[in-house]
Amino acid sequence: MKKNIIIHWFRYDLRLSDNPALKAAIDKGTVLPIYIKDTHNADDYAMGSASKWWLHHGLKSLEQSLEGNLSFYSGDPMAILKKIAEHFSVQAIHWNRCYEPWMIKRDTKIKEYFKEHGVDVNSYNASLLWEPWTIKKDNGEPYKVFTPFYKKGCLGSATPRPAIQKIHTAAYVKDNVSSCTLENLQLLPGIDWDKMLEPHWDISEQGAQKCFIDFLDKGLEGYKEGRNFPAKENVSRLSPYLHFGHISPNQIWDELSTLESTIHTDHFRSELAWREFSYSQLYINPDLPKVNLQKKFDNFPWRDSSELLKKWQQGITGIPMVDAGMRELWQTGYMHNRVRMIVGSFLVKNLRLHWRHGERWFWDTLVDADLANNSASWQWIAGCGADAAPYFRIFNPVTQGQKFDPEGEYIRKYIPELCDLPNKYLFNPWEAPDNILKLARVQLGSTYPNPIVDLKQSRVDALSAFQSLKAGL
Repeated sequence: MKKNIIIHWFRYDLRLSDNPALKAAIDKGTVLPIYIKDTHNADDYAMGSASKWWLHHGLKSLEQSLEGNLSFYSGDPMAILKKIAEHFSVQAIHWNRCYEPWMIKRDTKIKEYFKEHGVDVNSYNASLLWEPWTIKKDNGEPYKVFTPFYKKGCLGSATPRPAIQKIHTAAYVKDNVSSCTLENLQLLPGIDWDKMLEPHWDISEQGAQKCFIDFLDKGLEGYKEGRNFPAKENVSRLSPYLHFGHISPNQIWDELSTLESTIHTDHFRSELAWREFSYSQLYINPDLPKVNLQKKFDNFPWRDSSELLKKWQQGITGIPMVDAGMRELWQTGYMHNRVRMIVGSFLVKNLRLHWRHGERWFWDTLVDADLANNSASWQWIAGCGADAAPYFRIFNPVTQGQKFDPEGEYIRKYIPELCDLPNKYLFNPWEAPDNILKLARVQLGSTYPNPIVDLKQSRVDALSAFQSLKAGL
């Protein structure tokens, strides 16, 4: 039996750099690095398909970084940790904190059990700049509006901890008795869909660092305005790397602090803070993924149409800006943030389908599917969340496309069947004269669908539904 083993339980911290729990474990002695696929506690929020695909490759890269010394398990973490403790003389268990409600509940039970049985259990913050329970108003209440949350709460509190610059090489041990292989976790989807995703991502700690460096070199200058244009390079695409912990927000914050302060660096920091705000909302409201924060929306007259939902999911709504976004999502596992707002508004306002339908689809298909960000963002676009866009703010996907994709590069990339349409009609092909459609080889209802809803009328209907809600009808 191995003596004085320190377990480091990897979760959303798939990196060796700036990993507080791993560093503390290494400082104490011989480390058993483990990953557990929890099949016992997740309920409705087990990982979606895209997330599991990303996780598989992230764990594969991490295993290589650890020179094969990563032990995999599948099942109930409490039972698995007990079994490990029976085989090894476990001195301590270390992990970095997760903030999903079901994980908090699970981890609390595990921590209590092992402490009662003489095993030291320590948890650390490796994924947020500020702990969600620390950012409060002077009267102790949580912030409900982003700007004061960030400027008074975050920036008015303690500075985020500096990133750990170097973790010394550890003495690792592997469990060759009760562990399984990465393939045994069965994370890869059983369809070829994930093959489309592979060319778009380098899923590794090194890939995260390269992505960040590329953004600093090519995308940060002009970020404040350029981030709204989906064909430009002014987005970082760091969200999946942050979610799975291939890079920490502290590493990003520290690097930004070495640069000249501009409106672009300041705005990028504020986007990191939106992530913090979402986690604060989830911590305060554990039912955020399912329950309207604004209770008046409990009586909203949502429509019910599986046919409309499916067309939205498949990117065949006949509204080019919406379809381009949904196809980008399916082909890459990612969607530009401006376009997320456009497709979200279309779903909940023009189609008047419940925001949870969108939340669930994003949960399954986004590689950056994150319970806090996904839930808070959908409640924001639906108008029922904290500091939400008002319901009567309805994005017009035609004018949004004309403004933010003026040359049609984004639409033509994801809807090649419209590539020969002139820009004048690219965003609204149903208004193009027959001769223009014929020259562009576009046949509405055949090569590209007719709109599934009239934008003007659906806007009127959405506002009427909202007015009925306000009137209590």
